[in-house]
Amino acid sequence: MVNSLTISPMTFITMSAKELDKFQIIKKLIDKHLNGTEAAKLLRLSVRQVKRLKIKVIKSGAKGLIHGNRGQVGHHRLTCNEKKKIIGLLRERYHDFKPTFANEKLFEIHGIDHDPKTIRQIMIDEGLWKPRTKKKASAHRAWRERRGCYGEMIQFDGSYEHWFEDRNNSGKICLLAAIDDATGKIVSLKFAKHEGVFPVFSFWQEYLIKHGKPRSIYLDKFSTYNINHQLAKENGNTLTQFERAANDLKIEPIKANSPQAKGRVERLFHTLRDRLIKELRLAGISTVEEANMFLENTFIPKFNAKFSIEPRNKTDLRQKLNQKENRQLPGIFSRQIERTILNDFTFSFRNQWYQLMKEQPATICKKDIVIVEERLDKTIHIRLRSKYLNYKLLPKRPERQITRIKMPWILAASTAHTPPPNHPWRQAFHAAAVKQLNKQGMTF
Repeated sequence: MVNSLTISPMTFITMSAKELDKFQIIKKLIDKHLNGTEAAKLLRLSVRQVKRLKIKVIKSGAKGLIHGNRGQVGHHRLTCNEKKKIIGLLRERYHDFKPTFANEKLFEIHGIDHDPKTIRQIMIDEGLWKPRTKKKASAHRAWRERRGCYGEMIQFDGSYEHWFEDRNNSGKICLLAAIDDATGKIVSLKFAKHEGVFPVFSFWQEYLIKHGKPRSIYLDKFSTYNINHQLAKENGNTLTQFERAANDLKIEPIKANSPQAKGRVERLFHTLRDRLIKELRLAGISTVEEANMFLENTFIPKFNAKFSIEPRNKTDLRQKLNQKENRQLPGIFSRQIERTILNDFTFSFRNQWYQLMKEQPATICKKDIVIVEERLDKTIHIRLRSKYLNYKLLPKRPERQITRIKMPWILAASTAHTPPPNHPWRQAFHAAAVKQLNKQGMTF
């Protein structure tokens, strides 16, 4: 609150309510209606300070209580030319930036170093930014403490956005992000076509080779990570491809019941929509390949240096892949589907027919259930009891044979040694067969 005090018919002094109250007490002190001790208690000042104020009022009147710098131009005030330059840059290049981010770019690119509040006020005055309105009170949510160690939990999600602002008519593109819960570090960012099984598998295969295995992954209930069909939910053994891969690698998938539960990665995307889109614009990037290189080499290191924190515990809980896991990784990160072997040792997959070869590393019976692995490199592998089977692709569906030919019920595994025709057990079998035929009155 500001009041105007009249000193003379032609003089007005603008004073705050606090200064006006102080003047009234000092005036009563001068008129001897109060003593120094009483005035000091009322003003909550020392007696010595009250004496100084009394001298100032006697000497200069009410003006003596006003700070000497009031109404003076600040020593660090922007010059007109510098302010015009800043306004020009803001309008030309940073019109949609927020004040703090705009201030960073003015310093990084143009060498203009000022307090963010100064840039903020300029943007408000020029109508380039509006202060955020106060949020309405929302439902209370319990705060979850960060995990203590690096690699203990990774929050993972995907976000569709016009990241390239349609510079190459790309439309919305999916950005996959993984952020460490304990430190807030971005451990990986990658642009992908969508948030389906193969892009997610490709993301995590590269992640595990480079960073090792985290203890757990915090996810939402998107269909890639969670069974959402009601009938499938009732079967507790039904897993998504991602859940099956995580179980094979002994990584715990944790599913959030709300976006707020995995708030760290949600806030990350909120920041990236503000900063990353503009960074890609300034760098002139319009393709996914260039963008992924920019993320890896430039954006992620700069972001982590600015926003990440130290974990409470210095222990790194990530685990490097062992030789067996490295060898099995392409098979683990594949789309796996079960198929039943038919009587002619064929099966179909994606409108294609496959014939199992005679030479196999494992014994195959009719009606056996094999696992068909569709890998990231588009190759097909057939697995039975941890053995990969030999097969060939048929040009068309096998025709049903009119004459019934007896097929063996078992396609035996190949052996290293085949007994010769004159082997003793073969001779004994031959003799027994001849004897049986003679009994039946047949000649051999």
